[in-house]
This record gives sequence, structure tokens and C-alpha cells, in this order.
Amino acid sequence: MLFSSLTFLYFFIPLVIIAYFSVKNRIWRNVVLLIFSLIFYSWGEPKYLILLIISILIAYISGLLIDYYKNNPKLSKLFLILCTVILLGFLFCYKYLNFFADNIDKIAETSFNLKTILLPIGISFYTFQILSYIIDLYRKQVNVQKNILYFALYVCFFPQLIAGPIVRYKTIEQEILHRKESWNDIIYGTKRFISGLAKKVLIANSVGAVAVHIYSLPDLSGSISYWIAALCYGLQIYFDFSGYSDMAIGLGRIFGFHFLENFNYPYMALSVTDFWRRWHISLSSWFKDYVYIPLGGNRTSKPRWVLNILIVWLLTGLWHGAEWNFIIWGLYYAVWLILEKLLIGRIIEKIPEVLRWIYATVIVVIGWVIFNLTDMSQLNHVLKTMFVFKFTDWPALLSADLSIMKGFVFVLAGILFSFPVFKLTYIKKQHKILQTATVLCYAVLLALCIMHIISSSYNPFIYFRF
Repeated sequence: MLFSSLTFLYFFIPLVIIAYFSVKNRIWRNVVLLIFSLIFYSWGEPKYLILLIISILIAYISGLLIDYYKNNPKLSKLFLILCTVILLGFLFCYKYLNFFADNIDKIAETSFNLKTILLPIGISFYTFQILSYIIDLYRKQVNVQKNILYFALYVCFFPQLIAGPIVRYKTIEQEILHRKESWNDIIYGTKRFISGLAKKVLIANSVGAVAVHIYSLPDLSGSISYWIAALCYGLQIYFDFSGYSDMAIGLGRIFGFHFLENFNYPYMALSVTDFWRRWHISLSSWFKDYVYIPLGGNRTSKPRWVLNILIVWLLTGLWHGAEWNFIIWGLYYAVWLILEKLLIGRIIEKIPEVLRWIYATVIVVIGWVIFNLTDMSQLNHVLKTMFVFKFTDWPALLSADLSIMKGFVFVLAGILFSFPVFKLTYIKKQHKILQTATVLCYAVLLALCIMHIISSSYNPFIYFRF
């Protein structure tokens, strides 16, 4: 169930809010959230609800055992390893088994004849979320959750279940039982949800249609159109995913949960390193805390540090998908991060900020081309055409689907809103007239989103496939 679907907007979320605020007891409010979260996850693929419940049970029992044997390092570490291996085993089987089997078939000329395994929605997100709890518990950074219903709520709370942000247990440990809802939080959460919905529905969907159209007509597309398509996809994935994160943060706030920010205007970045401090912050920090630092981080020799970066970014690429383009994308960023650290970082810092921004933006846009195109022959063709000039047949390209013309208008809006031009919207103390005008603006924005959802059949969500 998408947040941007009419089913969610008209039925699911109103029912959740009514049921939640109809009960006053904190325990029953948590039960309401858990029940609706399970319904939300099972809506599209109920059979994978079993996998989610099994993962929760394994992690819950492992957590109890790790805590029980916390004074016995060998046993507590054993249960940590067992839980990690089982959960990553689930992730491997459902997400990567077909990929590795297919590549072994090609290399060794064998035939495993595996059936195509469908990817359970959100498995990458909830697996990493569970692992963060288990590892933090082993490190004695959080307390064990002995109530299985509360632990299940942490794992499968519907706002962040299928597409993040990856919420650490320590972030909401106290709020599970001791949070306080307020009108200010409800108002802020509603505004944040509508803002995220508008980013996803109005901007991401519109510019995404342009990219899809251009990539679908290679005979008509040329160098300029492919650069425009790359820009459009970059805007689409940002407004798609950051919009979803905004909606998740807003929904969480309505129910008293305070999730951490997941994006910080990444297209303002002045370097590749800066970009990854701003993009998908919950994933970047997860790999930093649970992979990069345990490997030794940057407190090692240069060769080992380079290896650590390569490992982390190889895993980052694989996390996003079981395709070669994701592996290439991860290593692409590893190379740029290594170059900035060892060779060009000091040079970049000395040039004007506008040139630094252009440098970072070009690197990121090219990265999105690699990320987007899973067909290696198409990827090779597009990248080659972007740098070896080819004429674009604009009349034929545009006349093939006139409906995408509106997408070009939203490209400008996407570029504008990639910068913090409307942060004043969230100022708490406003004049009453301005407050009324703000409420009306959000109401109109919500109405526009609903109209767009009703009239458009193009409503994908990119991060569902991860």
C-alpha cells in the first residue's frame, strides 16, 4: 500500500487515527498501531507477513538471550552471530540468490534452474533495523525490550516499515511507552506529510515520466535529451524518496514518535563526501557504525582504509539491488570518495563554491544514470551518448507523448525545491493571518495531490524494489 494511494489517504490513515485516539491507554494505543502496521504490510503480499513475523521472533528471542548472557561475552556474541547470520540469510535468499545463481550459470555454464524469487517489500529496511537493535544491545547501548508486542511495533511500525528511514531502537526506545502526543506535533506531522506527498506526487512522478519517456526511445534520443533524462531521474529519486521520508516522519510525529531526518538538501553538496553526509542519512550512518568503524574506519593504514571504503561501498551498492549496475554504482562512489580523501579534496576546497557545486552535481547526476539503468548495454549506450554528441530528434521525441510536456515545468520546480527556499513554512510563531494562509495552502496542496493521483496512472515508488 503506497502512502500516495487513495486507499491509504481515504481509508487506512483515517481509520488508524480514529482508532488510535479513541483509546487513552498507552498500551492499547501501541496495540492499535501494531495491528494496523501488520495490516498495512500484508495488504499487497500477505504471504511475506510470515517472514516478517519469523524475523521478529528470532530477533526478540536472540535479544533476550544476549541480555541474559551479557556477562558471558562468548555466549552473548554467539547469539549475536546466529541472529545476524539467520537474518542476513533470509535477505540473501530472497534478494540475491537468483542474481548469484544466474551469474554462476553464465560463468560455469551450469544450470541451477531456480524459480524467480519475489522480493518481499521492505526486507532490506526492516532487516537492517532489526540488526541495529541486536548489535546495540550486544554493545550495551540499549536496554533489552522484553515485551514482544513493543518490539514488534518497533520493527513494523507502518510509517517507516517498507522504505525507511532506518530507525535505530535507541532513537525511540523511550517513546514506545512514554511518548506524549500534542496538537503541535499533530499539526506539524500533518504539514510534513502533505509536503512529502506533494514532493512525491507532483514533482517526482512528473519529472520521472520525462526520464522514462526519453530512455524508452533510444532512436530519437541524443546527448542533450539523455542529460535531461539523467537530471529528471535525479530529481525523481530525490523527491520520491525524501518525500516518502517526509511522510514517514510526519506520520510518526502525529503518533508521538520523533524520527531523525533522512535528507539534508543533498543537491546543495559541494563535494561527493558532502553529498553522502546529506543523502539517505540513516543508511549512510548505519554502514558507518556497523561496518566501516568495526573494520577499522580511517584509523588504519592507507591500504586498509582504501579496502574498508571499497567493502562498504560494494555492500552499499548491493544493498540497493542484486544487479551489476548497483555494484558498479557503489564502486563508482568508492573511487570518488577515495580520490577526494587522498588526492583532490584539498584542491576542491580552494576553488569557488559554485565550481565545487557544479563538480559535485555532475558526479552525482552521472551516478544516477548508473543507478537507474539495469540493462548494461543500455547503460553503455546512454553514457557513451552523453559524452559523444548525438543529435536529438526533438519534434519526434516530444510528439510521441505530449503529456510529458508538463514534466518539463516540474523540472524547474524540482530544482527550486532542492534548496531550502521554504523553510519558513515550519516557523512555529506566525501571525494569525499568515497561519490561516499557511493552512489554506496546505489544504490546496493536498487537494492538488489527490487530483493528480486520480488523473494519473503513473505512480511508482522507486525504493520499493530495494
